[in-house]
Amino acid sequence: MSGSPLERLEELRAEAARGGGEARIEAQHAKGKLTARERLELLLDQGSFEEWDAFVRSRPDPAAPDAPRPLGDGVVVGTGTVDGRTVAVYAQDFTVFGGSLSEAHAQKICKVMDYAMQNGVPVVGLADSGGARIQEGVVSLSGYSSLFLRNTLASGVVPQLSAIMGPCAGGAVYSPALTDFVLMVEGTSVMHITGPDVVKAVTHEEVTGEELGGARVHAEKSGVAHLTCADDAHCLATLRRLLSFLPANNAEDPPRRSCSDPADRREERLDAIVPESPNQPYDMKEVVGMVVDDGDFLEIQPRFAPNVVVGFARLGGRPVGIVANQPMVLAGVLDIDASEKAARFVRFCDCFNLPIVTFEDVPGFLPGTAQEHGGIIRRGAKLLYAYCEATVPKLTVVTRKAYGGAYCVLSSKATRGDWNVAWPQAEIAVMGAEGAARIVHRREIAAAADPAAKEAECIEAYRERYANPWLAAERGLIDDVVRPRDTRPRLIQALERFANKRQSNPPKKHGNVPL
Repeated sequence: MSGSPLERLEELRAEAARGGGEARIEAQHAKGKLTARERLELLLDQGSFEEWDAFVRSRPDPAAPDAPRPLGDGVVVGTGTVDGRTVAVYAQDFTVFGGSLSEAHAQKICKVMDYAMQNGVPVVGLADSGGARIQEGVVSLSGYSSLFLRNTLASGVVPQLSAIMGPCAGGAVYSPALTDFVLMVEGTSVMHITGPDVVKAVTHEEVTGEELGGARVHAEKSGVAHLTCADDAHCLATLRRLLSFLPANNAEDPPRRSCSDPADRREERLDAIVPESPNQPYDMKEVVGMVVDDGDFLEIQPRFAPNVVVGFARLGGRPVGIVANQPMVLAGVLDIDASEKAARFVRFCDCFNLPIVTFEDVPGFLPGTAQEHGGIIRRGAKLLYAYCEATVPKLTVVTRKAYGGAYCVLSSKATRGDWNVAWPQAEIAVMGAEGAARIVHRREIAAAADPAAKEAECIEAYRERYANPWLAAERGLIDDVVRPRDTRPRLIQALERFANKRQSNPPKKHGNVPL
């Protein structure tokens, strides 16, 4: 190495930038994966990355004093900007020791997480790691514990986004699991507690890594992955888009944008989108798309519990969280997975000052022994808790059905809903007309000369009296009945009215959400 300090500095920087060397970089590319530095270049605004701790090395191993100690120790950390807004970032470098986590590796990540919390900026982690550095034993496990602590302390303080861009196994999975959003890359990323070999040894199941913990599995079955992406570039672009809706921290409002979509735009197609038959489905995503700015909706967890739709959009340039029943799937019913999916999303929005707009068309909770034995009471209570606890502006539009306990759960007026309205065809009742009439008028129906005709008469009478929005409007349990075409301008007006809402919960250490 040259004797000149400046030359030595440049040589060391070049060494750090090479990671594990050309052969390992080529191997990374051959798998369809970018390197840690290439990923950061795509994620961050051009030229904005400021690297920290590039010269950090792992601790010398007394048992192997000649073992290599590459600069950076398998993770690239620092700060940069996304759309001009500062973020703290780390990207594990699989070309160096397989991105495995050591004491020094963990300390680098902890440093940027501490910075993020102290300075109120989001944290974005790009995971691509073989797990704990085995040679360091319990010290590497302690490093993971340090990360988990910071993930927990940062929760609700700054947004935390994780992208799984390679392997993530064992205890390592709990760091991304503690963050707000998890993105996975199809075909190259996996997450699992125990690998296929351990599964085979313990349970005798034959399973591949992809079948055990690939992107599709976590997007559709476990719900661990919030979004999946076709490749690294798509994943990084999605992270940038997601960040555009979020504030830097819990003390800031979400970033507003100028909007060319008129705030007073009325969408006449909404007047006819709900079918006349109460049992005929329609696509709630079409409703959302017609209402929000420019039809731009970033759906979260689209492949998990699709009977409820959640995601981010803008109304009048203001970011909002959307929660909506999906009549196209299970009639929009709430079940275990849908309740937990929506509850977590509502709580995130409340943490970071995102108003919550709910489009409601719900026939109730899904019946059956599988749901009851699986804990639908406890799981459904999570969604109720989340809405009741939330202090951000909460706007609810009942488009068709709002039945029973599910009506109560989805931001009803009595659970501190700020602006609750219904479309004229809405049915707000304890249950559907058919079931209610058969219960309330069962004796009359049984005693009638023509029970079928009497039942039809009772159903129609119940529908006329109860299956409409007027009783709720009469009692002040909804604030207005609005024409569907007016939904967008009315929502934007309501958001403006509640922009300065200030509401707090009783003083306490924290609540006891029914986990």
